[in-house]
Amino acid sequence: MAPRASWKGYLKLSLVSCPVRLYPATSASERISFNQLHKKTHNRINMKPVDPELGLVERADLVKGYEYEDKQYIIIDDTDLDAVRIESNHTMNIEAFVDEDEVDVIYQDAPYYMAPDGAMAEETFAVLREAMRKSGKLAIARLVLSSRERVVTIGARENGMFVCTLRNPNEVRGTAEYFGNIPAGKPDPEMLQLAEALIKQKETTFDPKNYEDRYEVALMTMIREKLKGHKPIIAAAPERGNVINLMDALKASLSQSKPPAKSKSKADEAAKPAAKKAAAGGAPENPLKANLLKAVGKSKK
Repeated sequence: MAPRASWKGYLKLSLVSCPVRLYPATSASERISFNQLHKKTHNRINMKPVDPELGLVERADLVKGYEYEDKQYIIIDDTDLDAVRIESNHTMNIEAFVDEDEVDVIYQDAPYYMAPDGAMAEETFAVLREAMRKSGKLAIARLVLSSRERVVTIGARENGMFVCTLRNPNEVRGTAEYFGNIPAGKPDPEMLQLAEALIKQKETTFDPKNYEDRYEVALMTMIREKLKGHKPIIAAAPERGNVINLMDALKASLSQSKPPAKSKSKADEAAKPAAKKAAAGGAPENPLKANLLKAVGKSKK
């Protein structure tokens, strides 16, 4: 079965336009979900609309209402919604182009794939796609989805285009409430180098296949065991030791990490003098730093 388009209309750049279709780029159909059942009959519960005066009501009797004051509503019907016609109902008019790294990830919302709608649109679609790919730019446009105009970014992706709706600035909370009380002091330079060495030991290439939902897997295993009539196998949570301080935590982390790269890092060179000093019995200025330096040396053996 061909995928169902979420939106159909035109992609327009100045006087150039082509018909396109929009498809959701993600799906939640594979997620485990539960139904609400009665605890005795195990019958599935139906959620029905209830009027506080009339009791159960038919869905056919429901209308849309906008609360303009407390418990005061204005009724909105389909003809009212049909009368709200703006260009972005059926046209994505490209308003501007920006560099790909200019769009803060916090504004990115729902992803979509965009494809040409019909063979006649393919040439125009390909020209716009390749022009954006070569320029390294994202297009900024608007479209109406679910009775709401959304600002979107559009970029080239393989043979098609990738569209991402953006959150309204009013939906994004400011950082002052959460970060305002965090001290801005600079960390100890030597400890910072050692932390950077720990980061370098764990560098890899991101592959989403390596990060499956372990809870979902365990949940499905439990469900399958129950279907077989077995008692669920409960995996014990890993034991967690008490973290005394930053140096002890880094010491434990570095001792469990992969061996560092063959080339010597700046952190390795910085650790040598202090490690020798500690071995000679010299009193380190910072006991936390001494433990961290020992950790680096231990992880290399």
